[in-house]
Amino acid sequence: MNGLLAFLFVLGVLVFVHELGHFLLARRHGVRCLTFSLGFGPKLLQTKRGDTVYCISAIPLGGYVKMAGESPEDEREGKDDEFLSKSKWQRFQILIAGPAMNIILAVVVMTVVLYQGAQIPAYEDQPPVVGSVAEDSPAEAAGIRLGDRILSVAGRQVDTWDELVYAVVPRADQEIDVVLRDASGVRTVQVTPAAQTSYNLGDLGVGPDVSPQVVAWSPTSSSARDAGILIGDVIEAVEGRDVSQETLVELINASPDTPVTLRIRRDGVPQNIVVTPQLVDDVGVIGVALNPFELHTIEPGPVEAFTMSLEQNYEWSGLIFQTLWGLLTRDTSPSQLVGPVGIAQLSGDAAQVGWVTLFGLMSMISLNLGILNLLPIPILDGGHIFIMAMEGVSRRDFSVRLKERMLLAGFVVLMSLMVTVIYNDLTRVEWVERLMIWR
Repeated sequence: MNGLLAFLFVLGVLVFVHELGHFLLARRHGVRCLTFSLGFGPKLLQTKRGDTVYCISAIPLGGYVKMAGESPEDEREGKDDEFLSKSKWQRFQILIAGPAMNIILAVVVMTVVLYQGAQIPAYEDQPPVVGSVAEDSPAEAAGIRLGDRILSVAGRQVDTWDELVYAVVPRADQEIDVVLRDASGVRTVQVTPAAQTSYNLGDLGVGPDVSPQVVAWSPTSSSARDAGILIGDVIEAVEGRDVSQETLVELINASPDTPVTLRIRRDGVPQNIVVTPQLVDDVGVIGVALNPFELHTIEPGPVEAFTMSLEQNYEWSGLIFQTLWGLLTRDTSPSQLVGPVGIAQLSGDAAQVGWVTLFGLMSMISLNLGILNLLPIPILDGGHIFIMAMEGVSRRDFSVRLKERMLLAGFVVLMSLMVTVIYNDLTRVEWVERLMIWR
């Protein structure tokens, strides 16, 4: 139930902001708006103010603003307050206002989210030097080794771990070239990223060289606190042996009542601390909760948060266009697309984590909605803009019949896409997927 409410909240805000953009620009240019609806189908609630009926409709998967004289088949009186009576420049502004409002909302919401502060992995903006290779992973099969510096993936240069993830995620189950550099020189290997999670996200099976960080005290023991270990310390080694979270726990568990020397890093400065694990339930513990990798805390001011939001939305935009191009070139599987059911699941999961996570998801979806609505597919805002641009180039208006055919083609494309994403969503529901005997 919470997931459904979170989904309706997110979708309601996004649709309202989108349609508000159309509505405000239409009113600004003197276009008479007949209906402002959240949702489609039968009207559940409605009220009329002036010439406009404001309503909430039964199918909450979108919305619309109905304008007087909006399409050639509408009954027209030739009045100046009709949509088609306006200049192409004015109509362009009205059409683009909806997607623009979604893009603006994405930036604003992400600014608010970032202004709250966040903890981010320290390795994300570091060069992708392989620090771990998962057993039986595509990377192991391809011969990727510890210490390899990944230079490019599928022809795309990657300078950070973040960029590596963006390059690999869309390419599940597709053989790609990975260019590596080590002490002996540069080489290229062919790797087929494995499909991970129900969203079929590509994964090479490599990770950075990371050390665990102390994030909280544990009530099981006070050994670490008594020895002077602080929250935020990064534990790099035990008795001179570099450790991951897993090996650190193993070594501590195997050393009850035995002093061990930990090499930690605090504020970038390494130092050694001797700690004696206490015996608890037949294993040694030092009483700390760990994160597998070091986290950096960011606490930006308003201007910095806005700048970071622009950068984040720019990166997301690049990933959206990469995915769209990948769908056209078949480099990206349609099985990675998410529809209404998937968004509802993601919204519910985000709401359980907290409002900051939910608003971060809202920002990402709003950006997607804004960009996708600008695609030159008839029936979408971008499609109407494209038709209008073609009319401008040809210096004549297309016939009603031609426009109807173009809109029908756009409708078929959109419905095909909708069927695809809903099918994807259903395959991610466990009990539904079991009924799909053909899978």
